[in-house]
Amino acid sequence: MTNIIPVFKSWVPEWLIRFALLIVVLPGVVLFALSVSNVSAAAGYYGITPNDVQYSLIILYGSMASFIVLEGRFFKNIASKEYLLIGVIILIGTCYLCYVTHSFFVLLMLRYVQGMLTCGTISITLTLMFNRLHGERSREIGYSVVYCILLCVVPFTTLITSSIIDTFNYNVIYKFAIYSYIPGALIMFFIMNNVRLNRKLPLYRLDWPSWIIYSAGLCFIGYVLIYGQQYDWLGDRRIALSIVAIVVLLTIFLIRQWNLKRPYLYLKVFRQPKFVLGAVLLFVFYIVRGSFGVTTSYLGSVLGMDPIHISYMLIYNIAGIIVSVIISSRLVLLKKPTRLIFIYGFVILLIFHVRMCFIFGTQADSSDLIIPLILQGLGAGMLMVPIILFIISSSPAKYGNTGSAVGIFVRFLGFCSSIALINFFQLYGQTNHYNRFQEQLSSLNPLVVQKLTTTSQALMSRGVAADQAVKISNGLLNKSISVQAQLRFAIDYYQLISWLLLGTILLIALFPSINRTTIGVKTNQPAPVAF
Repeated sequence: MTNIIPVFKSWVPEWLIRFALLIVVLPGVVLFALSVSNVSAAAGYYGITPNDVQYSLIILYGSMASFIVLEGRFFKNIASKEYLLIGVIILIGTCYLCYVTHSFFVLLMLRYVQGMLTCGTISITLTLMFNRLHGERSREIGYSVVYCILLCVVPFTTLITSSIIDTFNYNVIYKFAIYSYIPGALIMFFIMNNVRLNRKLPLYRLDWPSWIIYSAGLCFIGYVLIYGQQYDWLGDRRIALSIVAIVVLLTIFLIRQWNLKRPYLYLKVFRQPKFVLGAVLLFVFYIVRGSFGVTTSYLGSVLGMDPIHISYMLIYNIAGIIVSVIISSRLVLLKKPTRLIFIYGFVILLIFHVRMCFIFGTQADSSDLIIPLILQGLGAGMLMVPIILFIISSSPAKYGNTGSAVGIFVRFLGFCSSIALINFFQLYGQTNHYNRFQEQLSSLNPLVVQKLTTTSQALMSRGVAADQAVKISNGLLNKSISVQAQLRFAIDYYQLISWLLLGTILLIALFPSINRTTIGVKTNQPAPVAF
């Protein structure tokens, strides 16, 4: 298409075009991960709970997932240069409002708008990028680069924001987000021609009702999965009403799609068994990927690492991702059996989770975690690109953006479900283990008495009053019990994930049709939104 439509000016070198596209994509990807880069700092600044911080990310994610289909019509109505610059300018405005506001409700509205705008800017940037990659080989490499960036975004964002948050207030990161958008926007302003990639389609007969129903449904799903544990699930009226709303909205949406001549989402895509299998594997992958948060939480709460040192440790994870994405893309280009690539990736993640079950402890050294962090990166990078390409290859091109929309919905659902599972097992697991430890640690246990006496005497020898020494000793004992309960929860959860991985590996091994799907990206297939 670039041979016919001169999107970029003739004097612009290819390296500058690719560099400009990259630095336009990066701020949107980083903006997505800001909420999870330092949850405690965000909660403290806005005066909200960690669940509220996570929900602000879910709002952005749900907005992006629901707007992806409708966004295509706006893209075809406005010239590429205008479309990109309008999106970036409004994004800069929303970042400034996030910088000055202290209201959680206003933050949620801004994050929703950011989700729509990020969907548009990333969509047009990826479209421009993939339109310049004509061969199947180059397009597969392009997908590898994009999803490598996606996998690295959370540890990378933690790395670049931890020192900023340590020095300034949390809202300053939105000021840095503003500055990060400006260079790419200026370069694109000077190197792009004001042309259209598609024939102009007027903005009429837009399926606004389907978008509203779908978007509201995703927000309710995220609300239930994030706050369900906090509000005791069906024991709370808000959660019960949200579940009823989900059922009603889902029913209306499905009926509407079956009866529309041009549906918002082509539900017939689910008649493709390989597409469904790919969606299931992607969902499992995001559940497993979400469990990595237990490891980072362990680094901070048990080993006592501050966010800056945690970010340094995550460099090993980033290295593993980069290496494995290169390997997996090479295996795909060599047309190696798809089933083997999937098995390799899930086996590596299985090894990581089993290994961490033996590492979790109060005396672990940071050097003991280097190999597991690399293994987690290797497993994630080995799976992400092949699974995405498998879904794309299994989705008929006649269904347009439905495959991309379903893919981002599955990632949204997997991400929310992972948070819900961790919250659920963390509460009940830690509580159960804490109570069992408390039953063993009574005043009748001579080991407990000896431990408390030794600690009290050590404190008194350093000038602490006798009554204060007793209180501090009891506090230290309770803290030790809490840490042990958290460690037992981490081990139990990773054992559960290990069984899930083992079952997934067996499913892949017993599903021979996976090898009969040739992973390939045709030039007429759209590039999906990265998230």
